[in-house]
Amino acid sequence: MHVRYPDRKSVYGWAMYDWANSAYSTTVMAGFFPIFFKQFWASDLSINESTFWLGVANAVGGLLVAVMAPVLGAIADQGSLKKRMLLAFTILGILMTAALFLVVQGAWLMAMMLYIFGAIGFAGSNVFYDALMVDVAEEKNLDRVSSLGYALGYIGGGLMFAVCVVMTINPEWFGLMDRSEAVRLSFLLVALWWGVFTLPLILTVHERGEVKHVRWGRSVAAGWRQFIETFRHIRRLRTVFLFLAAYFLYIDGVGTIVRMAVDYGLSLGFESDVLIRALLLTQFVAFPAALVWGRIAEVWSAKNSIMVCIAVYICICIWGAGMESSGDFYLLAAAIGLVMGGIQALSRSLYARLIPVGQSAEFFGFYNMLGKFAAVLGPLMMGATSMLSGSARLSILVIILLFAAGALLLYRVNVESVEEVSS
Repeated sequence: MHVRYPDRKSVYGWAMYDWANSAYSTTVMAGFFPIFFKQFWASDLSINESTFWLGVANAVGGLLVAVMAPVLGAIADQGSLKKRMLLAFTILGILMTAALFLVVQGAWLMAMMLYIFGAIGFAGSNVFYDALMVDVAEEKNLDRVSSLGYALGYIGGGLMFAVCVVMTINPEWFGLMDRSEAVRLSFLLVALWWGVFTLPLILTVHERGEVKHVRWGRSVAAGWRQFIETFRHIRRLRTVFLFLAAYFLYIDGVGTIVRMAVDYGLSLGFESDVLIRALLLTQFVAFPAALVWGRIAEVWSAKNSIMVCIAVYICICIWGAGMESSGDFYLLAAAIGLVMGGIQALSRSLYARLIPVGQSAEFFGFYNMLGKFAAVLGPLMMGATSMLSGSARLSILVIILLFAAGALLLYRVNVESVEEVSS
């Protein structure tokens, strides 16, 4: 199939950014930072204190990005600045991640601040990365291009994480003194990886529209006005509004399973080594699965494919409540990998079809804002259920409510009425 605009280089250059920054989300956010914060930087604090401050770091970073994302997107759309804004946040994230290498033992406050700004850099850059998709892909290729990005992200993030895990388990193989030195070096390697593999996007992706001079003071005010107008616009666009409501619910379920899986496994008595290997398995299964879902969506449609993914997640919750052995946990991790990339990639490409032309950064600001609030309802539901019932197994079943509610709303999304978006 011939793609007239743009060429294949720009598509792969765009997708390689997922390969680049997924090293941060996998190795830093999900892997090493939470453990290292508790055992190294905040070793002088009690367990409850270190947990509290780690929660504060995650909450502050996520909240700031969630509030900033729609306004930043509105500003970028005004001046065709999506690519420049992406690079600015990327540089912030890279510098903050590299600086973690220099933080000495006990300096938990410094580590926390660097982590907050690194998370802002990571999440902020993703607002503009998602918005640039419409500049590198035609509508008929959105599913495949979006899936390509997620697939490369899973394999790239998984490779970097695998190297860092091996380096941490066997530091002597790399001429390092101990595990703590290996973990600190991992932060530096992630920053280097992120920077090097951002180069393809810099060199090959060209944003549509003329880059305009932007006066930031006026643009911030105009951005807020546009943000309010966009919200009003979304309220009038029933298709977009329904999709965002559905997405908020089911992606909260997806995020909850990702973030609570390790804690859930520990509560069932599984060894930490089993959980790390399962995390790696999920990454490498998600790589080919995301590509396959891109092809499936071309036959079944993105909406129907998302519905299938949600059904699989409901089965995962039921299965997870009854698992007994480490083998069950590995199978569960593989099942998550099969649908995780599909539901994320196809949600992004379906949303890109629904939003008005020329307002992608602004509308993706809303989309990313909802994504940043993901895994808020689910963990609260799991925690409350576990505390009231005394059963960790029962707590995972309550997540089915989020998937079911999301599926019901998504079912009502009339994709064929997209023409109302541009009216």
